[in-house]
Formats: sequence, C-alpha cells, structure tokens
Amino acid sequence: MTVQQGTFYLLNQLRSIYPEGEASSVTDWVMEKVTGSKKTERMLYKNELLQADEEKQLHETTQRLLNHEPVQYVLNEAWFCGFKFFVDKNVLIPRPETEELVEWIISNCKFPVDKLSILDIGTGSGCIPVSLKRRIRKAEVWSCDVSEAALAIAKKNAENLGTEVKLLHLDFLDQNNWSQFPLFDIIVSNPPYVPEKDKNEMQPNVLNYEPHTAIFVPDNDPLLFYNAIAAFGNAHLNPGGTIFLEIHENLGEAVSTLLTSQGYKTELKKDMQQKDRMVRAIVSHKSIVSSH
Repeated sequence: MTVQQGTFYLLNQLRSIYPEGEASSVTDWVMEKVTGSKKTERMLYKNELLQADEEKQLHETTQRLLNHEPVQYVLNEAWFCGFKFFVDKNVLIPRPETEELVEWIISNCKFPVDKLSILDIGTGSGCIPVSLKRRIRKAEVWSCDVSEAALAIAKKNAENLGTEVKLLHLDFLDQNNWSQFPLFDIIVSNPPYVPEKDKNEMQPNVLNYEPHTAIFVPDNDPLLFYNAIAAFGNAHLNPGGTIFLEIHENLGEAVSTLLTSQGYKTELKKDMQQKDRMVRAIVSHKSIVSSH
C-alpha cells in the first residue's frame, strides 16, 4: 500500500461516520502520526510504499475510529490553546469552548503580571492550568482532581510543556480537604455539569469513551460543583478575587443566581456558538481597600 493509497483508504472509511470536512482533517492527522510527515511531504512521496509497521498501525487506527473512538484517544494527543497535550480515556478531551474560558481569564489579567495565584478545580488533562502557566509565567498555579489517573496525565503534560503546576489529589466536594489550599486570586473550573438524563442525547464517541465522572452530575443536583466552588471561593479568594466557570448552556441563569445569592457579582458570557457557556464571579463582599 502506497502513502496515497493509505490516505484514500482511510478517508473513504471515515466518510461513513464523519462529515466530509472532519473525515479529511482526521485523515490528515492520522497520516501525519503514522508516517511522521506533514501533508506537503507526503504529497512528494505519495507513491512510496508504507512500511509494514506503518500499514499495520493504519489498519488498527482505522478500526478504532470506526468504533467511534475519538481520534484524540487513538493518537493520544489533543491540541489546546496552541499546545499539544497527551490524553487518554482517563481524561476529558479538551474542547474549544474551554479555550475560550482560558482566553477570557488572560484578557482579565493586568500585564505585566508580577504575582498571581490560580487554582483549577477538576484539572483532568491539565489543559487549563498548564496553558495558563505557559501564558502567565509568573503565576503560581495549583490544580486538583479526584482521579489519580487524571493527575498523572496532568503531571506528564506539565512536564512535557515545561511548566510547574502544583497538583493535589483530593475530593473537592469534601470540605475537609479545603484546608490544604491557600488563598487565590483566580479560581477556574470546568466541572461536571451534564445531567444524567441527558445521556440519551450524547454522541457515542463521548458516551462510550470519555470518563463519566468528569461529565455527569445527578439530575436532582446539577449545580453540585458550582455550589461547592462558590462556598470555597468565599473562604479562599483574596479580596477582589474572581471565579471563572464553564457551564451547561441551559444553566446560565441558574448558576448566576446561585453565585449572586452567595455574594458574588456575576457576568454571563456566550461562546462562539452563541450559547451561554461561561460565568465570571467577582467577590463583592470582600473589600480590597484596607479598613484601617
């Protein structure tokens, strides 16, 4: 099988499960991984034969993709904020909406930053804290997760991308663990927020492969994590501190109301799809002016 034949083989297989544009981009991504060469280079030697191990990898990859396994898990890589992250089934695949959350945080920082402390709650692959640390070098960045497997991946990504992030393994919903944290200027989280009842509407590539503990919350308590984060912020935000949250598109008003009731000034922000996807909450009850 030549490089060109391998490309057409994969593309034709993927057309059965992906729209044309996505099939084409996934094919390009896979062929680059299999051959180690960019598209322009592959065009130059399109008639050369694939190595036996490359052809074997191509067939194995194709079968996994046809089973609706996300390409990011198959290739163990995902791009986020311009950086390449290692991912596997123990962590959520980073999403473009979450990139928007990171950019919103950065746009709210006053540069040059001399001192800034940030906490990411439910870190998963580490895409949020690592990207923030890369962009705001002088920030002290902490993150936590209930999953040891996820933290191992976050550690790997922090090291691969040359960043120092303090990682804690704990159940954030257990308030007894909160004493392990200092005060922060920024708290950020993309917590589980999809109600269990929405499972039927999920795509098989998400439902069958991505970690459910990072996605779903009980139907009777969808604001579970937001409630905990709001309470935590009251105790662990510096004066003038800010919380940035990713939210379910249908829960914008509910999350804003919850935060307002706990003393925060809130702002709801839409994503590129014009869906309510982010909330910023500023501590309004802690004066940044000394009382002396």
